[in-house]
Amino acid sequence: MSQLILALDQGTTSSRSILFNHQGQVVASAQKEFRQILPEPGNVEHDPEDIWQSQIDTAKEVLSSGKVNASDIAAIGITNQRETTVLWDRTTGKPVANAIVWQSRVSSPVCDQLKADGHEALIRQKTGLVVDAYFSGTKIKHMLDTIPGLRERAERGDILFGTVDTFLVWRLTGGKCHVTDVSNASRTMLLDIHTCEWDDELLKILDVPRAMLPEVCDSSQVYGETDAEIFGQSIPIAGIAGDQQAATFGQTCFETGSVKNTYGTGCFMLMNIGETPLPSQNNLLTTIGWRINNKTTYCLEGSVFIAGAVVQWLRDGLGIIENSEDVQALSESVDDAGGVYFVPALVGLGAPYWDPHARGMIIGISRGTTAGHIARAAVESMAFQTRDLVEAMQKDAGVQLSSLQVDGGASVNDPLMQFQANLLGTQVRRPKVSETTALGAAYLAGLAVGYWSSLEQLKNNWQLDQEFQPEADAEEQSARYAQWKEAVSRCRNWSQATSE
Repeated sequence: MSQLILALDQGTTSSRSILFNHQGQVVASAQKEFRQILPEPGNVEHDPEDIWQSQIDTAKEVLSSGKVNASDIAAIGITNQRETTVLWDRTTGKPVANAIVWQSRVSSPVCDQLKADGHEALIRQKTGLVVDAYFSGTKIKHMLDTIPGLRERAERGDILFGTVDTFLVWRLTGGKCHVTDVSNASRTMLLDIHTCEWDDELLKILDVPRAMLPEVCDSSQVYGETDAEIFGQSIPIAGIAGDQQAATFGQTCFETGSVKNTYGTGCFMLMNIGETPLPSQNNLLTTIGWRINNKTTYCLEGSVFIAGAVVQWLRDGLGIIENSEDVQALSESVDDAGGVYFVPALVGLGAPYWDPHARGMIIGISRGTTAGHIARAAVESMAFQTRDLVEAMQKDAGVQLSSLQVDGGASVNDPLMQFQANLLGTQVRRPKVSETTALGAAYLAGLAVGYWSSLEQLKNNWQLDQEFQPEADAEEQSARYAQWKEAVSRCRNWSQATSE
């Protein structure tokens, strides 16, 4: 049997490739950042060629650094930044424009019109999503409406749509496979999550031609093989999941009620709710977690748009740190945030507010405020936004959170994880393998080709790195959270208010 699984983890700011062994341990990894294109405030784009090149470069690098041949790889699993929308020419394979990134607010006017036309309730009922510029469907419509001649080409079947997984599989297979999995499809606002199929009524509302859409598949199956020229011989592509669903799978949240939170570019909390979709009453999303052997697992999700990305802004925008890693030392140079609150609504607010017109705000500044206080407030904003999600999720599920499993880049920050445990009043558990997103994609691919035999085998791989217990006064934490809520209320609806 082949010895390893290759996971391609295509993220918002970088592409990663990771080799995993049977124990779910990282054997080798490679990472490469790529350009963020910011045409105007609130709009975020990527060049799909940058995505492709960075992903392929890291895949070849990891094989080389691990001294591994294509013949040593049992399968490839793909996980990706979700909702980011790529349109390309069916014949040439070339993108017709930059990809519109999930963070982008460029299709907010489309959403405003959908709401004005009374489509909100139907979209919510069929897709489990709120009407927001976050999702792919409104991005597709925006591109078809604004790029001259594109709609006609799309209607003829000459233009293909894909989320990033679809684009990567298309390229990897030399244009032979135009597919996605149910988890990514459930983020487009075009899929009925009850039937797991593209929905004609939703396609009509958003004016998206069906001919553009990929085939919707399970999250764990062999979709096709890589073009032999890429890695020297063909490798099966056998797992696909959107990054947050993949992280949930990698954290082995297989039981109903289990919860994970990823601290990445954004913050994403998912709760496994079993085989029946549960509509949220508290502004969360109902989404498909994964489908294996035609059996669908659903999740409740809270999505925060800016978490770790606030650290990038401290580095690139404000210039108070040179490297992202420096934020921990700077934030620990002070005992607390000194009354400063940083609401990082740099591209609006996601769950549970869904306010595309909110904008970032630092409040509580005095003459004694230093760069350390601002850095600490920025880091703490990840924990405050996470509590926002927990509050909503507990109301929806009708249960108190007993523990939170964490992953993502910022989860290695021990003081942040301790602050999170204090603020939630619950234990926070971090696994030894922090690359749970890539691991989830590897698990899905490995299951499809028999590299792993069962979910139970995967659960046995999970190992605790550190557990953080709440240590602070609950009343004091509640008071701080109330002040956070007040700060959030003051940045709401800002861009709309200032344009009137």
